[in-house]
Amino acid sequence: MKTALILFADGSEELEAVTIVNILRRGSVDVTLAGLHDGALRGSRGTTLLPDATLDQALARQYDMVVLPGGQPGTNNLKADARVLELVRQMHAADKYVAAICAAPSVLAAAGLLDGKRATSYPTCLDEFPAVLLQTAAVVEDGKLITSRGPGTAMDFALVLLERLAGNAKRQEVEAGLVR
Repeated sequence: MKTALILFADGSEELEAVTIVNILRRGSVDVTLAGLHDGALRGSRGTTLLPDATLDQALARQYDMVVLPGGQPGTNNLKADARVLELVRQMHAADKYVAAICAAPSVLAAAGLLDGKRATSYPTCLDEFPAVLLQTAAVVEDGKLITSRGPGTAMDFALVLLERLAGNAKRQEVEAGLVR
């Protein structure tokens, strides 16, 4: 079974996080939602989520994919955490999938992963990183780096992530059940 680690910080965009967790679990991916600290976390829109594990607990396992939802101040909290920056660098170096949506591609850029790479994000979030080859598509893939624009593209993003982990047939099955 494929595995995915979704990170969640205080102020992360809950619509993105929950959509990604939901779609991947519908596709039989073993998903761990990890919080930067113990206990419940409050999302950018005030929804409280109780992660499956803390980031420290989650780092005891290996994953096929790591995903960062956006939102503020969640993205800034992820970017300020040295464990997160090291994790995305290690996953990228190991040729694993590294994905981010909304403002969170800026975390990947801050970690040095997007220099000379095609990526997208919420408007203006990658402006301070001129080495990124900025795109405007809903979902952009450059190798195993996958980025997306924001809450409105979360389902498309999650379905692409599912397809990369479980194949096109599983994506088609899950998408059909969503009645899109």
